[in-house]
Amino acid sequence: MTTRWYSNKSLTIWEDDFLGIIGPNGGGKTTLLRVILGLLQPMEGTVRFFENDQPVERLKIGYLPQMSNIDRRFPISVQEVIASGLASEKPLFRNYRPEQLQRIDEVVNQMGLADLRRRSIAELSGGQLQRVLLGRSIVSRPRVLILDEPNSYVDKRFESKFYQLLTEINRESAIILVSHDIGTVLSMVKNIACVNETLHYHSGSNVSADWLGEKYACPIDLIGHGNLPHRVLKTHEHD
Repeated sequence: MTTRWYSNKSLTIWEDDFLGIIGPNGGGKTTLLRVILGLLQPMEGTVRFFENDQPVERLKIGYLPQMSNIDRRFPISVQEVIASGLASEKPLFRNYRPEQLQRIDEVVNQMGLADLRRRSIAELSGGQLQRVLLGRSIVSRPRVLILDEPNSYVDKRFESKFYQLLTEINRESAIILVSHDIGTVLSMVKNIACVNETLHYHSGSNVSADWLGEKYACPIDLIGHGNLPHRVLKTHEHD
């Protein structure tokens, strides 16, 4: 998948890519995601999709938004929410096919939700609900999975498992991960794009604090502890 960015910029997302998108608030990360998803038409430039090196009109894309509009009061179970990710592939008023039911069951187990499959989403914690929504976004086996600040609702007990899941998912799908948690992004992804009113691409995730500071337009220090690095910002002033 290739996206032409304004100011003669181009971004290519490869078949097995795990791309981290970072950048300050207001820099254009959400706009870029909306353009890729087809929710926003670019004022200039193009988005092109390829499958087996051939241009195609669209790709199957899974999306986990930063904030979900799901109504937790709606009487729907964990399994039913995950199954809804296959709704477009199921004929109206028909039951799911055996292979689809098997896929739903696989994802329920993969997300660690087997004991909660019949439970109403109203009874879930924020982290549990996020796992349900992640399951819904991958059950159709998308070619590309887009995650917008996915750790916003992941409970701490599941956090390390969550990132292991992304590694597993990346074997089947390219992943685009948008996050403010720079340390975690750098520990997970294969390539980096910094969006700050324009686009800066870095092949590989071994980036320096100087590179980050230049692209963010403010100094950044990175520290790490445990399996999940974190970020610390130096004291600085904006003009």
